[in-house]
Amino acid sequence: MAIKTIIMGAAGRDFHNFNMVYRNNPTYEVVAFTATQIPDIDGRVYPAELAGKGYPKGIPIEAEEKLLDLIKKHNVQEVVFSYSDVPHEYIMHRASQVTAVGAAFKMLGYHQTAIKCSKPVVSICAVRTGCGKSQTTRAVVKALKAMGLKVVSVRHPMPYGDLKKQICQRFASYKDLDLHKCTIEEREEYEPHIDMGAVIYSGVDYEVIARNAEKEADVIVWDGGNNDFPFFQSDLKFVVADPHRPGHEAAYYPGEANVYTADVVVINKIDSANPEDINYVRENILAMNPTCQIIDAASPIFIDGWEKIRGKKVVVIEDGPTLTHGEMTIGAGIVAAQRYGAGEIIDPKPWFKGTILAALDKYPHIGDLIPALGYGKKQTDDLEKTINACECDLIISATPIDITRVVKVKKPCLRVGYELQEIGRPTVAQLVEEFIGKGKKAKPAKAEKPAKAEKPAKAEKTAKTAKAAKPAKVEKAEKPAKGKPGRKPKAK
Repeated sequence: MAIKTIIMGAAGRDFHNFNMVYRNNPTYEVVAFTATQIPDIDGRVYPAELAGKGYPKGIPIEAEEKLLDLIKKHNVQEVVFSYSDVPHEYIMHRASQVTAVGAAFKMLGYHQTAIKCSKPVVSICAVRTGCGKSQTTRAVVKALKAMGLKVVSVRHPMPYGDLKKQICQRFASYKDLDLHKCTIEEREEYEPHIDMGAVIYSGVDYEVIARNAEKEADVIVWDGGNNDFPFFQSDLKFVVADPHRPGHEAAYYPGEANVYTADVVVINKIDSANPEDINYVRENILAMNPTCQIIDAASPIFIDGWEKIRGKKVVVIEDGPTLTHGEMTIGAGIVAAQRYGAGEIIDPKPWFKGTILAALDKYPHIGDLIPALGYGKKQTDDLEKTINACECDLIISATPIDITRVVKVKKPCLRVGYELQEIGRPTVAQLVEEFIGKGKKAKPAKAEKPAKAEKPAKAEKTAKTAKAAKPAKVEKAEKPAKGKPGRKPKAK
């Protein structure tokens, strides 16, 4: 009899784990997914077109709050934890609750779910969300393009809409963003790649995505989400750490696993972090992975019209996920307001509307700023109302996109940008060039159009891929020879 299973997730890793291990696998019967972290992603169905044999009606996606009741209702035997950027203690509380009602609690390993690509893969991951993956990814893409290579990026999934239409998505222009009705969160990740003249894929079925990306790439860049590990086997793995949250590199899942498997760790934001915290993070990393290379880096800010900030009453908009489950209380916008002499940083919370106000109830640590949340039309509308209701002289927006392309801002608005700036050596470009030169030089991709991807890969291929995945060569440091688990976060 099949093992009745529930997969706990947040519309990303959970679907990938299912596709790689459970789809068309008669050993298991997945009775439900559960959903958390992202608003309004429960109440949907993982469609039959993606679910495969045995699921003619698809698989229901329920709120995580119903987990224990679902275990009892379906006599579930196993629960698989499949989302990211959570403290170790959080996971073990969930494990205790699950095992207390009689089910086993498990997590899948990296090699069980990592797809082998025919082209070299450079991945960018992190120890927490909000560390600076985006600017690190841009630095990697620029370095590869400067070598004359065709770069195709693949983004960690953000399928918040119609899953049947999001099996394999390709973005090469702003029109593609409009065509796929991308949310603010999706635009924040895709637009910077488009601005560099690069192609980026995302979706739900990463076997299909991998095969399409291979057809037009010399090198594939995995653009990670949260602090999850890659869906592809990596040949060169960058992991970004944040000294503003010292100790988190050893206290959050699966960020700690990323440190163990990193070829390169980028310690970002050293221009604005305390030297003591920078050293603390460095010592932790070297204890966990003594063979990795470390890049010291800053993320300097750039803003046109900075002189308009001085003396003004400003409201700051920052990247949403960094502030919510990323637990940051400031970002580049606050730094810009302080650096350029804002007369007052206004606390916008009295003007929060609808779902933006609801987010504050869930994440009360949010500082004196607006999280750029827009996971759907309702939330985007609430964001627009919130911004325009604020009583201020100027809006400072530090999201990765031009927020005025998505919402109508009725007040003067300045946009903050930021890029990775390495301090000393090695640099991202130097390490990428060394990697390409070590016998892994990519062959030019054939000039052929990507295959259509309306349908998922055949079940047999998916099953074979899951079984045949070989450990990536970079995983030599998975168990550090002399390493020890890092220390817990420092007491505040």
